[in-house]
Amino acid sequence: MARAQTENFVDMAQQIERDLHVIRDLIRRPLNAEFARGNLTGPQKAAMRALVCSGGMSLKELSGHLGLAHSTVSGIVDRLEKRGLVERRQSDEDRRVTRIVVTRAVQKFVQETMPKLLVHPLAQTLARATPRDRKAIVEGVGALRRVLGDE
Repeated sequence: MARAQTENFVDMAQQIERDLHVIRDLIRRPLNAEFARGNLTGPQKAAMRALVCSGGMSLKELSGHLGLAHSTVSGIVDRLEKRGLVERRQSDEDRRVTRIVVTRAVQKFVQETMPKLLVHPLAQTLARATPRDRKAIVEGVGALRRVLGDE
């Protein structure tokens, strides 16, 4: 393949990556605004993400997952618990083991509100687009996904 053509593909790939990054940021803006209202620190966000994805963890497991000291994670969990975001539950199998899980309110937010916050900006944008633009967007994204090998 000629060097100029390869450089052109690299330039195109870089432009696509920049555009996709901006698009992701724009789509996630309402969700990020909602998260910002929660005033969580970086480690608290990481702990919440781990707990939501895992369905709950022991303090030891969470410490290992986050790569933070047990005492540090214990403090993070204490602060999240005071805010009503997580709770400690004794394991049914072993009463000596305590699992940290997100509260029902957090589960509801993740299951019901989060998907709407992610889809709504894109749906609004598509509603404003012309039928021709909508078709081009869907076909273009589908073609990129197909060429990347996901189908």
